[in-house]
Amino acid sequence: MPVPSVPLEKLGFLTIGLFDGADPGPGHETTLQVIELGERLGFDSAWVRHRHLQYGISSPVALLAAATQRTTRIALGTAVIPLGWENPLRLAEDLATVDILSGGRLNPGVSVGPPMRWDDVREALYPETAEIENFGDERLDRLVRFVGGERASAFRGTEGFEVFSDRVEPHSPGLRERLWYGAGSVSSGRRAGALGMNLLTSNVVKAVPGAPPDFARLQLDVIEAFRAARPQGRVSQGLVVIPTDSATPEQRAKYDAYVAARTPRTAEPQGPAGLLFARDLVGPSKRIAEGLYAHAAFREVREAVFALPFSFAPEDYVQILTDIATHLGPALGWRPTG
Repeated sequence: MPVPSVPLEKLGFLTIGLFDGADPGPGHETTLQVIELGERLGFDSAWVRHRHLQYGISSPVALLAAATQRTTRIALGTAVIPLGWENPLRLAEDLATVDILSGGRLNPGVSVGPPMRWDDVREALYPETAEIENFGDERLDRLVRFVGGERASAFRGTEGFEVFSDRVEPHSPGLRERLWYGAGSVSSGRRAGALGMNLLTSNVVKAVPGAPPDFARLQLDVIEAFRAARPQGRVSQGLVVIPTDSATPEQRAKYDAYVAARTPRTAEPQGPAGLLFARDLVGPSKRIAEGLYAHAAFREVREAVFALPFSFAPEDYVQILTDIATHLGPALGWRPTG
């Protein structure tokens, strides 16, 4: 987005889908209601985070299958499915099934790498093959091939009364073009482009040793690496934004405290992986829009998927989504889809 006169083309939101471990039903229902609200407000897409062995949605594909039956227009995405937990062939079947149910609205976002807390879960996840599992690009390559309809079996034909296909069924022809890769480094951005995928960026990038901890510059490098490999690919940015246009004084105080608690981690890279986090943007939509236009990476995208904070109440999400759709989106030149 080189100048403010160029409108944002697509606007979505991302939720973690928190729930109470002792009573998980209401939390899942709230997530579905938030997606329904997003469609009514005119958002182009709704995305679900993926959390294993936590109190956030652990099976976003299953949840989005339910969402397909409660919405008719809004695109439904995952941001992101960590492939280290998945069998690519089985995941391809699930993704294609949900895409068929949605009428071609699924946007699967994935990432590679070892499962989180690998040493703690390895015996439960891969008790016999932990030492030889490949958590790199090979897993991603298989998923892309299977979703695209390439051969998954050496046999095709009829055996008795059973008819067998040599590709994943059902096959959803347009799904391959709607695969997204969650990338936070130049190498992963380049890889996404080389595979013909789309690029999901978020509020996390991998710091470069010796380089200044400039989040916007580092994220811009990822986008440029992707576009060098795939000039026409789609790029979406996902920062945490909390507009307060219609917030109550109590909500504003809570939001300010939330952002203040998270700000120290933005000063320098965090953890062994050297992850650098973007600052959350809170305040009136006009001020947030000014902050976004000052962000070097945001100026280079035409699509945004703003992340909802993790731990807020349902009424807070209603207020935040409503303000994004009615204040922040229009301040960025976006118009809701009717």
